[in-house]
Amino acid sequence: MKNKKIALLVAALVLLSSALLLNSATPPRSGPEYTSDAQMKLPENYRQWVYLTTGFDMSYSPKAMEMDHHMFDNVFVNPESYAAFLETGTWPDKTMLVLEGRMAQGKGSINQKGNFQSTEVMGIEVHVKDEARFPGKWAFFIFGDAKTSKMVPTNMECYSCHSDHAAVDTTFVQFYPTLLPIARSKGTLSGPYQKESAGSGQK
Repeated sequence: MKNKKIALLVAALVLLSSALLLNSATPPRSGPEYTSDAQMKLPENYRQWVYLTTGFDMSYSPKAMEMDHHMFDNVFVNPESYAAFLETGTWPDKTMLVLEGRMAQGKGSINQKGNFQSTEVMGIEVHVKDEARFPGKWAFFIFGDAKTSKMVPTNMECYSCHSDHAAVDTTFVQFYPTLLPIARSKGTLSGPYQKESAGSGQK
């Protein structure tokens, strides 16, 4: 009887150890989190997500304000949504796209030409899909130095711009070079984008 109890104890310890190892090897699922007053919490581990692209001095307005500096915009997406996009060509519920702005530097170390990204984050925006929470499914949040942010009002131009010009599900997949071919092959490109790209000769 004593030997049987010892064997059961050893077996339980082995199972517990295996579970702990599995949990430590599996990254936690990511999804939007909110405060009690409906503000979104900044996903602080976004730089461990999947990198999509970097834009340089991009602007969607012909009357863009002149700036006295250059900017890089880095885009990251949570891993689960990236994996789903590879399979379907569109974004699942709880997708989070993070745009991180960093100032460009031209002088530093041995650099003689061109620009590199500074260590200072100039701003962070999050485009999140949460079908149960937002009437339009998607919402924007702009973070300054704070760890939480209120939703950008739906009458702001960013919503109509994304709705009218985005390649896939109100997101600018046309600027994500590794995902645009997938959306094209899956047949998920939006009608407005296809019309727009045909007129501009974009492939």
